[in-house]
Amino acid sequence: MKQENNSLETMRHSTSHLLAAAVLELHPDTKFGIGPAIENGFYYDFDFKNPLTDADLGKIEQKMRELKNQKSKIKNQKLGIADAMGLFKDQPYKLELIDDLEKDGETEVSVYMLGDFVDLCRGPHVENTSEIGEFKLISLAGAYWRGSEKNKMLTRIYGVAFATQTDLDKYLAMLEEAKKRDHKKLGPQLGIFFLSETAPGMPYWLPKGTVIINELLKFWRTEHKNRGYLETITPLLNKKQLYEKSGHWDHYKDYMFVCDMGEDGAYCLKPMNCPNAMMIYQQTNHSYRELPLRYSDCDALHRHEKSGELNGLLRVQKFAQDDAHIFVTEDQIASEYQNILEIAKLFYGVFNIKFRIRLGTRPTDFMGDVETWNRAERDLEEILKKEKIDYYVGSGEGAFYGPKLDIMMKDCMGREWQTGTIQLDFQLPRKFDLKYVDSDGSEKTPVVIHRVIYGSLERFIGILIEHYAGEFPVWIAPVQVKILPVNDDMIPYAENIKKELEDEEIRVEIDEKAESLGKKIRNAELEKVPYMIIVGEKEKESGKISIRSKKDGDLGSLDLKEFIERIKKEIKDKK
Repeated sequence: MKQENNSLETMRHSTSHLLAAAVLELHPDTKFGIGPAIENGFYYDFDFKNPLTDADLGKIEQKMRELKNQKSKIKNQKLGIADAMGLFKDQPYKLELIDDLEKDGETEVSVYMLGDFVDLCRGPHVENTSEIGEFKLISLAGAYWRGSEKNKMLTRIYGVAFATQTDLDKYLAMLEEAKKRDHKKLGPQLGIFFLSETAPGMPYWLPKGTVIINELLKFWRTEHKNRGYLETITPLLNKKQLYEKSGHWDHYKDYMFVCDMGEDGAYCLKPMNCPNAMMIYQQTNHSYRELPLRYSDCDALHRHEKSGELNGLLRVQKFAQDDAHIFVTEDQIASEYQNILEIAKLFYGVFNIKFRIRLGTRPTDFMGDVETWNRAERDLEEILKKEKIDYYVGSGEGAFYGPKLDIMMKDCMGREWQTGTIQLDFQLPRKFDLKYVDSDGSEKTPVVIHRVIYGSLERFIGILIEHYAGEFPVWIAPVQVKILPVNDDMIPYAENIKKELEDEEIRVEIDEKAESLGKKIRNAELEKVPYMIIVGEKEKESGKISIRSKKDGDLGSLDLKEFIERIKKEIKDKK
């Protein structure tokens, strides 16, 4: 197991205070919110008297460097509540935080001083500003105070910070590359999906995007059928009582779309498949001989998110998961986890994507008893060690009903994303009073493994768009071949080729536009089509085709049947 390094987080937190100190010098009448460290950097929320623009970031960054070079100490002090109130009497956001601390029973607070800037903060921080590494302010954004739309919109300044200039330069280069690969731009450009304010966070999948989804699910269905999974379809609208029974209502009701049906009571759009899977298991009596019993489900799910948290396909309100709920005996847990991890290796290996595992342990709002949780966490950690899986512990990151293994995939730019998850659950089977008859004739309660491999298909495809910069592998490319007739006279010949390709289930289009061949090639490249077939008089007379690859350029002339064999092998092998 790798322990996460906290030294960078401490430095980044200190850089957020350096930012605030610089803002205080340049804009003394500013009101200060909060400024934590985040992945790769930091941010700070401010209430400026006058609006800030991107042009102001350079001035603030220059002032930060001046303060850093002064090698000032960052000092910590404890203050009583009354003294803290007096110190921050002109800072309403800090007073609100202090008031909350007092309500929680705190009698003193921790503050950190950097020059004239004093902040309410638990720390830790570096001891001296000279210990702060290399940084850059990168953007402005709006952010509601404390994340509530009922509160005032503040100005959030984002920055990145690294130990060395080399690390910073590498990250900034990655950001530039990420802009070119942004799925929110590439997706609509390539005809994959679009988003509309008429349905926030609920993607419209265009024909090409639908091809990608169907190909992913086709692969998924084939592999899971071979492994004994039984696909189900369950109601998208359920009475509130179902989620009260499962415990989800207490933990997730703020994220549910709830419909008041009058005398019929409240109904909820399905936010997860778990309770429905319990209902399916409950329909018949079960023997130990049936276990593991693997139910899968790819239904649409809906979760209500705050508008500021929506992010293209990465954070949506309507999505589908390659979901499954596996009912096992306790002594089958290890072997079933081994099977699931093998599926994960296969599915991510197809895309040449590496992943590691985050072991999420007991959260504060857990359900059940501590002893069961401890046993489950030990079991999962032993499985990871036995399988020699790269993992780390995410303290408190478990689901409310059990610990989980989150799949943290890394794309071609080194960015890490949480996609799939494998969750161990002793609680829901008890809540639904699920039973099976064991070999000795006694009734026992099964354990449930909740698991998704792709995770949200929306998020997975968004990541794939950026991972491949829209140049998908041939097997999931929406259009696999584009036929480019050099003039209108060649269109009938192109149509014959198209039919032969379609007969072999190869996705193909003809560019019939009255444009030059060079323009047609350029258009096909912009559309990220893997292969182009160029047909002119020479090809028609020879009965062959000229092949051009998006990846490798001109491949010369080939017999059509030879090309079909080649591309079908590439599709089958999922290269």
